[in-house]
Amino acid sequence: MGTNVATSMVIGTQWGDEGKGKIVDYLSERADVVVRSQGGNNAGHTVVVDGKSFALRLLPSGILYDDKMNIIGTGVVVDPKVLLEEIANLEKEGKSAKSLYISDRAHVILPYHNRLDEAEESVKGDAKIGTTKNGIGPCYADKVNRIGIRICDLMDPVVFEKKLKFNVELKNKMLTAVYGFEPVNFEEILKDYLGYAEQLRPFVKDTNFAVIDAIQSGKKVLFEGAQATMLDLDHGTYPFVTSSHPVAGGASVGAGVGPNYLKNIFGVVKAYSTRVGEGPFPSELLDETGEYLRQTGHEFGTVTGRSRRCGWLDLAVVSYGAALNSLDYLAITRLDILDGLDEVKICVGYTRNGEAVQGFPASLDVLAKCEPVYETFPGWKTDISGIRKYEELPEAARRYVERIAEVTGVKIGIVSVGPGRDQTIDLVNVFA
Repeated sequence: MGTNVATSMVIGTQWGDEGKGKIVDYLSERADVVVRSQGGNNAGHTVVVDGKSFALRLLPSGILYDDKMNIIGTGVVVDPKVLLEEIANLEKEGKSAKSLYISDRAHVILPYHNRLDEAEESVKGDAKIGTTKNGIGPCYADKVNRIGIRICDLMDPVVFEKKLKFNVELKNKMLTAVYGFEPVNFEEILKDYLGYAEQLRPFVKDTNFAVIDAIQSGKKVLFEGAQATMLDLDHGTYPFVTSSHPVAGGASVGAGVGPNYLKNIFGVVKAYSTRVGEGPFPSELLDETGEYLRQTGHEFGTVTGRSRRCGWLDLAVVSYGAALNSLDYLAITRLDILDGLDEVKICVGYTRNGEAVQGFPASLDVLAKCEPVYETFPGWKTDISGIRKYEELPEAARRYVERIAEVTGVKIGIVSVGPGRDQTIDLVNVFA
């Protein structure tokens, strides 16, 4: 493998919305290659560059730099229409997608996936997952059922037409007979997607080879995670999870690289906890402090405007994520949101029926009965947004951060004290 491996990875340790976009952007500036390895346009990052905000859904964050290779890896599901719209919007802002590579093994989201997503959610009633209805789950389901259509299929008109015809006939039976929904139109999809294929053709590559080649050539490669550990299909709070594996192992599979190539894994930890939608949330605050965190942190969904549930930092969750992802460093974000509080708390574990809980419960019924064990710390009552050196943080803020490291057993790598790229205290200087 060689000794010149220079890689890093950014993983969300909670339920998403941890501020990964900022950390990815910060590290992208120093990387040569940025790789997206899973998920689809149900996720993404908001990145601010030169005062302009860019909402990236499928494009890797390195696309905002002219000198980076940007890879949409094999584990991503790609909606060609959405991707082409995103590229067009990027070009309107004076940026270019010429450095984009799309895996020829990635699976394609088609209109029947979106229609099925909507249909399946509509019949679940109270049991609905709250998907984005972007077709992500049904596309991954086809992948598992081995009837998926990949980018390499889309590039071959004969193969694409044959596979599309089979799938449209199958999906239309489900849409009409099972769900009572309108069928999709085969001819329209064929025409539209053959057009998308020609526009995307220059970007399509064997990205498995490209990533390995970049690593073995000594290039600095950043793996950009979407979603977060607690949304992992196998290891998260199932069924309130995504359809892929937003953990370090998932990045290895989704990018097509062996696990030993993955170094400098950052787990992004928001300095408090938030969650969107349903499911147990042991450290949730349904009081004035919870509302303070929501308002001060602007904890509202960027697309839906839905308010996020807020609570104290839950290190039972983060410790679980640290082990699952073999984290090297923590990147603490939004520490400044706690500036105005008289005291702050950390959940360091759970009890159930008076006994300590080992590990993290699989059953949501069990999790709902867990009681958080808190440690209380004095607040720092100081605006820290202008601080640029770790040793200049108030002692109380440092103690809070250092306790997170102690409980999780993971070193602090980055502390973010605001949304700006310059509001970053970097203790490890990866890629420097």
